Amino acid sequence: MSRAVLALLGAQFLSALADNAILFAAIAMLIHAPRGAWYVPALQSAFLVAFVLLAPWVGSFADAHPKPRVLLIGNGLKAAGAAAMLAGLEPIAAYALVGIGAAVYGPAKYGVLPELVPHRALVRANGLIEGSTIVAIIVGTVIGARLADRSVPLALAAVVACYLASAAATLLLPRLAPAGRGERAGLRNFTRMMGALFATARARFAMLGNTLFWASAAVLRLLLVAWAPAVLATRNASDVADLTLFLALGIVAGALLVPQLIPIEKLRRARLAAYAMGACIVAFGMVETIWPARAALVAIGLCGGLFMVPMNAALQEIGTRSIGSGGAVALQSFFENVAMLAAVGAYTWSAGLGVQPVPTIVLVGVLVLVAAFVVSWRLPRDPAVAPG
Repeated sequence: MSRAVLALLGAQFLSALADNAILFAAIAMLIHAPRGAWYVPALQSAFLVAFVLLAPWVGSFADAHPKPRVLLIGNGLKAAGAAAMLAGLEPIAAYALVGIGAAVYGPAKYGVLPELVPHRALVRANGLIEGSTIVAIIVGTVIGARLADRSVPLALAAVVACYLASAAATLLLPRLAPAGRGERAGLRNFTRMMGALFATARARFAMLGNTLFWASAAVLRLLLVAWAPAVLATRNASDVADLTLFLALGIVAGALLVPQLIPIEKLRRARLAAYAMGACIVAFGMVETIWPARAALVAIGLCGGLFMVPMNAALQEIGTRSIGSGGAVALQSFFENVAMLAAVGAYTWSAGLGVQPVPTIVLVGVLVLVAAFVVSWRLPRDPAVAPG
């Protein structure tokens, strides 16, 4: 918990808070002026596209420049997107600009951790970052939705202020030299980095595990927007936000427990959390009242946190030793967001056809169970740890 880590936690907290507040501000706009069941997933897709299209460049960009400077640039782009939405620009276009800022921000956010903390503290630092991020999701979701239900322009103005405050917190980070290795950005280098990172089965498992978690999380979050009115008869963005709050609380608990339960040397244990997450999603699809739904969402989040954090730590460690931390995070973002785009696209298509949310939730849980089993099928044994 050095000053640098505290500054990063503060910057990340404010930026993630704004990321979630702006989404629920947009959802509130659509509740007041409906545009069809396809629009919310299309809005989310617009945010994700930048992560896929810019992946060959943002990792090298993060490694070629001091990462605190890259964090400033990312926050500036996010603030510009929020200001554009406040000014009345089409929400999908404005949210796409926020996505560009997030795509730039991500590799620097995670890539800077190995430059600030020693190896033995990397899992704990990841837990702190993920925990602060989920707390920010909780606060941003609840406050953003309530502000938006009262006044969408007020909510968007608060989002812009949070992005600017995050940029100010970034100025407290130490001056770091660029971590780049003289590599050129672009598709050819991106392909080469992909081959270098995936040279080990351990890295492939960690990457596939991350894509599984984020694809299922993206669809589940959108499903809540459709499920809550259909099953619980909710009427506003705050009611949907309250459900998301319980999912986030579970992820916070998982992120805090993971250093004791699944250290980086015991990565195989994470597959058990993935199986449990799929089973909990299936159980959530069966509930019809508020408190069982909340309990199921907490359980889903808990298992998800236990699954996700060690995957992130393993990829950062392997990436730092092989292709550079920024490049590893960019590859991670690329695969995660390709999976999320595919999953959200499939959900958008099914929502356009009128498929109901309850059977879709059950199907998502079954697919998570099957995918977790396939991903773990040839998982290598954890490396032996020397005594002492």
